[in-house]
Order: sequence, then structure tokens, then C-alpha cells
Amino acid sequence: MLLRELKILKSHGSQYIRNLADVKLHDTFRGRPEISGNITTDEALELENICPAGAIKHYPEVVLDMGKCLFCKECQFQKPDLIKFTSDYKIAANSRSGLIIKAGDKNPAFFRSDLVRKEIRKIFGRALKLRQISAGGDNSCEMELNATGNVNFDMGRFGIEFYASPRHCDGIVITGPVTQNMEEALKICYEATPSPKIIILAGTDAISGGLFSENAAVKRSFIENHTIDLYVPGNPIHPLTFINGIMNLFFDKVGDNTVRNEEIS
Repeated sequence: MLLRELKILKSHGSQYIRNLADVKLHDTFRGRPEISGNITTDEALELENICPAGAIKHYPEVVLDMGKCLFCKECQFQKPDLIKFTSDYKIAANSRSGLIIKAGDKNPAFFRSDLVRKEIRKIFGRALKLRQISAGGDNSCEMELNATGNVNFDMGRFGIEFYASPRHCDGIVITGPVTQNMEEALKICYEATPSPKIIILAGTDAISGGLFSENAAVKRSFIENHTIDLYVPGNPIHPLTFINGIMNLFFDKVGDNTVRNEEIS
């Protein structure tokens, strides 16, 4: 009986991704966008009119805001010669401006070590416990966060885990645009988390409100009045984007290899 089980395990091979910083995703993955450096003002205006989320602006310079982007690729479908989405998943940033992609920029600086609060790496360098809060989310980012702990990504091997009680956590991960119904619950959860603590926004809705940013049911005063330590773009986010962002914020390494800031940028 035991021999049979061992044979089955051997046939499965290694089920986890050994180095999470060196994964090659398929070309169809919707990762970091690139805007042509030769784009004209009129062409940029066309892209702006295509985008359903208002993520692309043509003036005063041509930019795409990944914090608003739905990664629907509608702009690429209609104007493939002007914009494309690469398979680069290392797009988490620790500043809101770090999510802005400029025309012609193929190596944007998403993550800046100089912006990391000193207490973060001093206190949370060995383990990190997080409380996830769905503040009006649609369960897509929530499912991807669940996937970070599965056998493929196994985020727990780095000491990073999700806990139920905020009193046992080091910070919170917010998904969803933050609805009025969840505003008070979000505050209570944050206040119950011991200091020092961190705040991570996961997904387009959490970062900017997404398509719901102007909705009367959304109230984002909590986001506006607190310091955000990490922005993880995506609609939904990808587990590799989340894990690499976390590891750069706290440990500067993923798996067995060091992730240098120049690789992330």
C-alpha cells in the first residue's frame, strides 16, 4: 500500500514552482502594458476613447494607469500597433505613481526600496500574517489570493500566511472598491490589527475603485486617509504578482534566488 502511494507521488513530480521570480508565463497573459514610443496625440486620443475605465490619457503626456486598467486588452485588440500587454507579471508597486506606464517606456520602475518604511523590514523580515478584507469585491481577486497558498505557489513556505483574526496579524489586504456597507467593518478590522501594520491594495477595484469609482455606493475615505504600502494591480490580480510584490517589500527575495530591484524595474 505504501509502495503504491510512493509511486504515485513520484509520478506527480514536483508540483510547486521552485523559483517564483523566474516563471515564464504564456504570451497571452495580460501583464505589463507597453505603449508605442512613436504614438501621436491623435492616436493616443483614440486609445483613450477605447478604454472603458479611463486608464489611458493622451494629455499632457501619453500614459496608462495600471491602477485603473481592467486588463481587458480592448485597446490592443483594436490598435495592436500602438499598445500591447506583455507577459511580465512583476508589476506590483509601493507608490501610486509607480503604476503609471509612459509611452515608449519598456522598463518602468515599479518598486522603490527607498520608499519602504524602515520598520517593515526590521520587524516583518521573518514572517508575515495578513488579514484579507473583501470590501465589496466580486470574489475574483479573493480567489487569486486563496491560490497563493496552494501547492503551486505555496506562499506559506516564506512565512506569509492569511489569518482569520486581525489581532494576530501584521497588516491587511483590501480587495474591492470599498463600499459604504463595508467602510465601518474595514475600519474596525484595521484598528484591531496591532501596530506597526501594513496596508496592501489588491486589484484594480481596491486601488482606484475601477468601474465603480464614481458610484454612490462606494466610499473610499479610508484609502485616501491611510498610507498604502503596496499596490498590486490586476483585474483580477495574479498570485505571482502578489507574491513577488510582497517579497520585494519585505524580503527582497523569492524562492532560492535574490530578486534585485533592477529586475523588478
